[in-house]
Amino acid sequence: MSYPFQVRTREEYDAAYKKSVEDPEGFWADVADTFVWKKRWDKTLEWNFTGPDVKWFAGGKLNITENCLDRHLATRGNEPAIIWEPNDPEEHHHIFTYKALHHKVMQFANVLKNNGVKKGDRVCIYMGMVPELAIAVLACARIGAIHSVIFGGFSAQSIADRLQDAQAEYVVTCDGAYRGNKDIPLKSVIDDALVQCRFVKRVVVLTRTRIPVSMLKGRDVWWEDEIKKVETMGNPDCPAEEMDAEDPLFILYTSGSTGKPKGVVHTCGGYMVYTTYSFVNVFQYKPDDIHFCTADIGWITGHSYIVYGPLCAGATSLIFEGVPTWPDAGRFWSIVDKYKVNILYTAPTAIRSLMSFGTGPVNAHSLESLRVLGTVGEPINEEAWHWYDEHIGKGRCPIVDTWWQTETGGTMISNLAGVTPSKPSYATLPLPGIQPVLVDEQGNELQGNGVTGNLCIKFPWPSIIRTTWGDHERCRTNYFATYPGMYFTGDGCLRDEEGFYRITGRVDDVLNVSGHRIGTAEVENAINMHAGVIESAVVGYPHDIKGQGIYAYVIYDGTHHDPALTRQDIAQTVGRIIGPIARPDKVQFVPGLPKTRSGKIMRRILRKIAEGETENLGDTSTLLDPGVVEEIKKGKV
Repeated sequence: MSYPFQVRTREEYDAAYKKSVEDPEGFWADVADTFVWKKRWDKTLEWNFTGPDVKWFAGGKLNITENCLDRHLATRGNEPAIIWEPNDPEEHHHIFTYKALHHKVMQFANVLKNNGVKKGDRVCIYMGMVPELAIAVLACARIGAIHSVIFGGFSAQSIADRLQDAQAEYVVTCDGAYRGNKDIPLKSVIDDALVQCRFVKRVVVLTRTRIPVSMLKGRDVWWEDEIKKVETMGNPDCPAEEMDAEDPLFILYTSGSTGKPKGVVHTCGGYMVYTTYSFVNVFQYKPDDIHFCTADIGWITGHSYIVYGPLCAGATSLIFEGVPTWPDAGRFWSIVDKYKVNILYTAPTAIRSLMSFGTGPVNAHSLESLRVLGTVGEPINEEAWHWYDEHIGKGRCPIVDTWWQTETGGTMISNLAGVTPSKPSYATLPLPGIQPVLVDEQGNELQGNGVTGNLCIKFPWPSIIRTTWGDHERCRTNYFATYPGMYFTGDGCLRDEEGFYRITGRVDDVLNVSGHRIGTAEVENAINMHAGVIESAVVGYPHDIKGQGIYAYVIYDGTHHDPALTRQDIAQTVGRIIGPIARPDKVQFVPGLPKTRSGKIMRRILRKIAEGETENLGDTSTLLDPGVVEEIKKGKV
């Protein structure tokens, strides 16, 4: 299929950006007109940021799954929609054509209806990275149920908190999940969570690992049994529920600076338009490209760039069940060669991890099919960018460094692959339709280039957060109250002399050392350039003379490791790259860093430990490895 809204040259980018600022409603109406609507909208945009109250395509009627599936059946019905690569490379992979995926979604949508799920009901999905996860997501959207996917590694308490917040009466899960050399007992975790959630009416359980599970009569049913019931009815069709453009599509919980997770709400129309538009433009998708996003569908990246964006575009999306380092550190590269992947979209954390294994695992593969590389989740440091460019892209693949958030729904600032320029560690330019501004602490807009400030967006885009589930005031205070009339991202940002944007980290991640403002990301990049350093995180702590001292947590993998000497060497490296003012006052060698599963370092935890606070560290349930916090506390310097 063709994409009338795809920007293919720098001149087209400049023209599209100009139109998007001068006539945003006309610009987005043109993009939205390329989708299938049951009824065209009455008004393209109504908005104010004080409420906040934003409505895109008001009065428009649609179902996003008709755009993901039905509209492709005539032209791409026999083309692959999803390729599934299992955790174990010896296990058979599966390819789902658009026709097959459409059939599976119809089946499971009827399963949901048979089990009492109705339009507007919340369905919690807690599964491993199996194709049925994408099928369950689409089946919910088909019947107008609101899905809330929870990453298949969260604890029972985290699940209970989210179920209670959303009042989700239905759960879809697996008996267990495979992840590298681990078996994760998903159903038993759900059982523990449901002790606190007696309101849950039904749990549908998919067989994956065949781990023994408890099945409660009247509440728990097997996925496979329920599918058979639908088949005995003669595989009835499941007409797509008519949804208003502003009806909620899903809730996705994200950790806040306070302990309680926030349920970010995205809606049917605007989210569909923006994810598809950004997918096609950022990656410069071409029909028949194989797109491999390594994220988990439990995170916004998986929602937007494994499921909804690619499928709306008629693309082929690769889902991988496992991890990049199992059974060896060449797993990503073997997948790229096996399926002739054209677009690889992964996290800087994964790149840095794979860097630590050297180039041996990479050199065993050709990677010649790759055309576009991408990064997501955090700013990529220069060393990792160059390694990715040289060893994975062989110097011929543009790298798109995408900045966005759960709350934005899709990529906001990024180079467009091969169309607009890239610059290592810079997200570069906003997509047409996005109007970023930098402001000072008082909210005054900083004009011109060569300035640093707080990153805000001054005009709505179609996939902007609409609310936080059940607590609209929290949405207002978190995102719209700091700088009235603007969406505040919480990030600091540099706009260089060329007008390129570089995210410098959360604004509370700026240190004030002897009156000098120093970005933690800048210090971390310098530390990471020291030989033997795998990764680092920097926070401020109270210092008697400087006001704030610099405390560095460092993962070190050097040989002949003399801690005292290495600390001096790291300080020397930072002093040489940034200046003596940025030298860390304390360096603690740690086995790992407290990260969310999207790759974000939870600096508030590190800050509290550096300040001597070891008890009240807030919610650590969202971390990839909560145990690493105890190790860090033990080794405090």
